[in-house]
Amino acid sequence: MSILWLVAGYSIAFGEANAYWGGLSKMFLTDVSPDSLFGTIPEILFFAFQMTFAIITPALIVGAYVERISFAFIMVFSGLWMLLVYAPVTHWIWGGGLLAGAEWSLFENGVNDFAGGIVVHETAGLAALVVAAVLGGRRNKNVPPHNPGYVMIGASMLWVGWFGFNGGSVLAADGTAAMALTVTHISAGTASLTWVAYERIKYGKASMVGMVTGTIAGLASITPASGSVNPMEAMLIGAIAGVLCQEMCGLIKSVLKIDDTLDVFAVHGVGGIFGIIMLAVLGYADWVAQLGGIAVVGVFTVVVTYALVKIVALIFPIRVSHEDEITGLDLTAHGERAYDHSS
Repeated sequence: MSILWLVAGYSIAFGEANAYWGGLSKMFLTDVSPDSLFGTIPEILFFAFQMTFAIITPALIVGAYVERISFAFIMVFSGLWMLLVYAPVTHWIWGGGLLAGAEWSLFENGVNDFAGGIVVHETAGLAALVVAAVLGGRRNKNVPPHNPGYVMIGASMLWVGWFGFNGGSVLAADGTAAMALTVTHISAGTASLTWVAYERIKYGKASMVGMVTGTIAGLASITPASGSVNPMEAMLIGAIAGVLCQEMCGLIKSVLKIDDTLDVFAVHGVGGIFGIIMLAVLGYADWVAQLGGIAVVGVFTVVVTYALVKIVALIFPIRVSHEDEITGLDLTAHGERAYDHSS
C-alpha cells in the first residue's frame, strides 16, 4: 500500500483533476518538494500521514476472511481496492471532490467526516462483507481466539495508534487536536464498558475479547465525530456503540449467515456509519449530506468491490483447498508455524 500510495494513490486522492478523482498529476510525488505546503504543513508530511490511512483501510478488510483465502488473491485485490475504491472516496470527501461541499459537490454543505467514518470504516466494512459473502464461511466456525491476551495486546496497540489518526487529522498541535484525542479516549473507554455490561446481561459472563472489541467499536464510532464533539457527547456515542455493534455481530452471523471472521462490518462499518449519523443527531452536520454520503459511498463500494472480487478471482484462486485450510495457512502458504512447546 505504501508503494501504491506513492505511485498513484496520493494523486488520485488529493490531486485536483475533477470532482470524481484527483488525476495523475502527482504520481511519484511529482512537483512535491520539502518546501511544498498542504495548508500550513509540509505536503510531504501530509502525504506520509495520509499514507497511514491508505495502509490500514485495506488491512481492516483482511480480518473478515482470514484462514481460508489465497495469498495471491489478497495481494492483488487489496492493491486494486485501495486505488479504485479507497483513493476515489478519499478524494470525494477529503480532497475537495464530489461530497466535500465544493462548487461541484452533490450536497451544498458537504459531508462531515473528520477522520474516516465513511472514508475508512464504511468502505472497509462493506468491502469485508462483500468478500466474506462471496468467499463463503470457514469450515470450522467455532474456534475461539487462541490467545485472548494477544487479542488484548493488539487492541491496545490500535487504541494508542488511534490517537495519532484522530488527533493528527487536525493537522496542527493545538486545542482542537487535544480535544480530538480526549474524546477518542472517552468513547473507547465507554464502549468497552457497555460492551462487557451488555455481554454480562446476555450471557452471564464478561470476556476480555468482548471488552476490547467494544474498545474498537467505540474508536470507530468516534472517528468521524472526534473533531466536533465534547467529552459528554463522546460518552454518549461510546455507550451506544458498545451495544449497537455487539447486536450487529450476531445479526451478520445468524441472520445474514455471513462469516465475517473478526466482525469487520459489525464493528468498523456499523461503528463508522453510526458516528457519521450522530454528527447530524448532535447538530454538527447536515442530515442530507451525512445520509447521502453514506448512501453514495455505500453503493459505490459494494459495486466496485464485488466487481473486483469476481475479476481477480478469474486470475487467482480466491479460496485455498480444504486440506490447506484445515492444516493452516501459516504452514501451507508460507512455510511458517508457531513454535510448538509440546515438542
